[in-house]
Amino acid sequence: MASDKAVETSINIPETKSNSKGKAPLVVSSNGGGVKPPPKRGVKKEFAIGDFILRLCAMGATTGAAVTVGNAQQTLPFFTQFFQFQAQYNDIPTLVFFMIANAIVTGYLVLSLPFSIICIIRPLATTPKLLLVIFDAAMAGLTIAAASATASIIYLAHNGNPNTNWLPFCQQFGNFCQSVSGAVVGSLIAGTLLLFILILSAFSLKRR
Repeated sequence: MASDKAVETSINIPETKSNSKGKAPLVVSSNGGGVKPPPKRGVKKEFAIGDFILRLCAMGATTGAAVTVGNAQQTLPFFTQFFQFQAQYNDIPTLVFFMIANAIVTGYLVLSLPFSIICIIRPLATTPKLLLVIFDAAMAGLTIAAASATASIIYLAHNGNPNTNWLPFCQQFGNFCQSVSGAVVGSLIAGTLLLFILILSAFSLKRR
């Protein structure tokens, strides 16, 4: 005779261990919409897209700064065409350092774009982000150092130094100084963008 009581059966489902490689679990929607990526993956992808855009902007700023300084020159006639005063970037070692530094940062930003694209495709990958953070910090320091050194030279060229009898250079070579000043502003903007990139990378590397 069968028992009137319902027989209860229980199935023990073993707990799945979290993947040690850092892969986030998938979230299945209850409305039958299929598998959705976890929220953390979406946020990290947005950070990676912002990182890529900022790199393009910084690359444009450093390229413009290097090209502007490299083409900055002005010639002043003196009595005849055989005696002329000419100002070029290679007359001042600081400007040579400035142009080379911005060219190096531009080359680095070009090479970093594929890694930034990898971070967009694989937002949870940490190795390319760590590499970018290390080199981004070095390039940000180089950019800001070059811009700061050149800014001090340009300030001296605009205002001179009465204590050492240094006359304002830019009173005669106004166009040259204006071009270099614009390049310094562009380089400072690039350094600021690289700092923002470092901040984005720091938030992206957070596990939560």
